[in-house]
Amino acid sequence: MQTQRCLGSNRPQTGLLQSRSLNSRFQPTHRRRPLPPAMVFTGIVQGMAEVVNVDSKDNFSQLRIAFPPGHVDGIKLGASVAINGTCLTVTQAQGEVLNFDVMMETLRATSLGGLQTGSRVNFERAAKFGDEVGGHNVSGHVHSTARISNVEETPNNRRVTITLEDPKWMKYILPKGYIAVDGTSLTVGEVTSDSFTVYLIPETLRATVLGIKGVGDKVNIEVETQTQAIVDTVERVVAQYLNKA
Repeated sequence: MQTQRCLGSNRPQTGLLQSRSLNSRFQPTHRRRPLPPAMVFTGIVQGMAEVVNVDSKDNFSQLRIAFPPGHVDGIKLGASVAINGTCLTVTQAQGEVLNFDVMMETLRATSLGGLQTGSRVNFERAAKFGDEVGGHNVSGHVHSTARISNVEETPNNRRVTITLEDPKWMKYILPKGYIAVDGTSLTVGEVTSDSFTVYLIPETLRATVLGIKGVGDKVNIEVETQTQAIVDTVERVVAQYLNKA
């Protein structure tokens, strides 16, 4: 094997040559592609769709939903769509009508079990890499359902009070924080032990089902995941500190 000599020295640099040879031998022949980003929604509802059929069975339901023209162009089987803030998978596509299977846990944990033919729902297709996040990161995993407990009309907006059916999630809902209500990214107003308020502008009332829902209607709630992580971390650290004290 030929050896390379370092300038100014008669000592062979076999180690350097072997190192380079080994490195080149194990270099990949192509660059590794970056992993795709985690699928999320943005909380910016893209419109309202209409339920055209509900096929209910034991602990299972199949929804057929008709979307406005142009909003599901190019969608494929297996794609994710948020329906009232709940991430569902497309199982069949026929033009502007998509089918979704709703399993037992989803029926239990969300408001989708109450949908009927003719019901209007919010929808948002999964965000693509590079899309603008106009709201906040929404996973489509509903944490709790809630009821609209009060509505106050003003000339230019609507103040809505929402009471959670499972108050344990209230510790993650903070004034001026993010909240997803039926998949709509909103800013929290006032907070009590079991409820919070949001203020809806005319555009939100026009573009989402929140404009047609009233007192007693059920909504899906997803808390903001970064807030949840911070609160849980602080609670865990404080508990560990107190146990050591």
